[in-house]
Amino acid sequence: MHVEAIAGDITTEAVDAIVNAANPGLLGGGGVDGAIHAAGGPDILTECRRIKQDLPGGLLPRGQAVATTAGRLPARWVIHTAGPVYDSRKDRSPTLRSCYVESLSLAAQLGATSIALPAISAGVYGWPIDDAARIAVSAVRDTQAPGIRLVRFALLGGPALQAFARALMDTGPD
Repeated sequence: MHVEAIAGDITTEAVDAIVNAANPGLLGGGGVDGAIHAAGGPDILTECRRIKQDLPGGLLPRGQAVATTAGRLPARWVIHTAGPVYDSRKDRSPTLRSCYVESLSLAAQLGATSIALPAISAGVYGWPIDDAARIAVSAVRDTQAPGIRLVRFALLGGPALQAFARALMDTGPD
């Protein structure tokens, strides 16, 4: 599996699956979540509403993932995962790690060979970018996802790209 980090807009990635850093309610929001819903169109929201009906309390548990159509996006699927809110007093890193593991596993089950991921929880949820990058890269490198040949971190902004580039260098070559 080839793992890379690029500066880019995840909504324009021509891969099989993109990952949405969703809120547990799955109905869109700000940041990556809002951008994916806006660019992908109403079909994504329609499927999210259907999925919500089968979730406990209508909420996606943090660290888990579900898939929908990608609507008008160049990808085939959107994998929605609800990341944890950062709290310096509580270790929620296993939940953040699970977001990546579950997203990759679901992509492999769908038959995807390529996937683009954002920096989950590193925006409005406040996770420090260097730690978020370390957890993300480690989770991806450690996950067995049969059939996935390309994992691309599509990141907005120089600090995120730099953090992920360092994390990739620290874990060595593919």
